[in-house]
Amino acid sequence: MKTKAAVLYEVGQPLVVEEVELDEPKESEVLVKVGAAGICRSDRHFMHGDAPIALPVVLGHEGAGTVEKVGPGVTSVRPGQQVILSFVPACGRCKSCIEGHGNICDSHGATGPFMYDGTRRLHKGDQYIHHMGKVACFSEYSVVPEAGCVPTITPIPMDKAAMIGCCVPTGVGAVIFSADVQPGSTVAVVGCGGVGLNVIMGAALVNASKIIAVDIRESQLEFAMKFGATHSVNAADRDPVEQVKELTDGRGADYTFEVFGSAETVKTAYDMTGKSGTMTVVGIAPIGAEAAINAVDIVRNEKTIRGTYYGSARSQTDMPKLADMYLSGKLKLDDLVVRHYTLDQINEAYGDMDKGEIGRGAIVYS
Repeated sequence: MKTKAAVLYEVGQPLVVEEVELDEPKESEVLVKVGAAGICRSDRHFMHGDAPIALPVVLGHEGAGTVEKVGPGVTSVRPGQQVILSFVPACGRCKSCIEGHGNICDSHGATGPFMYDGTRRLHKGDQYIHHMGKVACFSEYSVVPEAGCVPTITPIPMDKAAMIGCCVPTGVGAVIFSADVQPGSTVAVVGCGGVGLNVIMGAALVNASKIIAVDIRESQLEFAMKFGATHSVNAADRDPVEQVKELTDGRGADYTFEVFGSAETVKTAYDMTGKSGTMTVVGIAPIGAEAAINAVDIVRNEKTIRGTYYGSARSQTDMPKLADMYLSGKLKLDDLVVRHYTLDQINEAYGDMDKGEIGRGAIVYS
């Protein structure tokens, strides 16, 4: 079949929106009519060359849609059902999955931007095109693994469902599932983009006493207050570590979250972590980035450093719960998604992101 998609042919160049061919779903695969796709900075990393990826590729890993057709052996979803797309379709068989860590499934990394059988479904003529995260939702239609389709219990607006494909579990999950933030604790969030705002929402959900938003953009800090931040620190004004310590009686925060994705901000988040505190690294820094951390300080102040991928969330069980939390008013996704674009406007959408526009943008398909 034909589908319109945004294809990355060359690093540093705009995405090319064009018609490509999409093959039928094979065994344990699902054809999805994409309803919405989030504009996430992770895709931008590949576009800029900050992270390697096989080319050409259809990007887009944060999406939701409707099941159009199922391949042989598919039993968990049916045509007409709304699904959130997971870019870590856990195999359920590897050591990580068996131990309850499907978000770092061993099999997912092994196949990269291919389907599980090592082949691809997208092509233009005889040139095959790779699938970003086995999702490739910058396309009107996509073929995805059955394990990457998460049905919603009650359908929700597609643009909000798309957010639950990445930024919501990555942010909220980092607080609840990864760091296990305790009620009454103090939290500092370094980087208040889409994922950072979800970290703030997660901290508010668990009743943190102080939630300190840290960023260099005053507009973003003001926006963060809508999502539960109690205090803000503009890192462009003066040393953010000093400012956070002033807000926490000189101790530093009990929990810090690095969400921007750089070696410098990892160090900043660590330095503002208090005694017996935990720093959780959420943002993905460029390949090869190394943060300088005081090794003695880790010991003397009993600090914990941990990473989190996909918010340590289990897609099939946690994403439906997050959708229900949105429906019950606990997640402010209506405030999070502030801009809609067509697929033809995708380069404009990333231009807005680069300019630092607040909130999250989404491609919405007709």
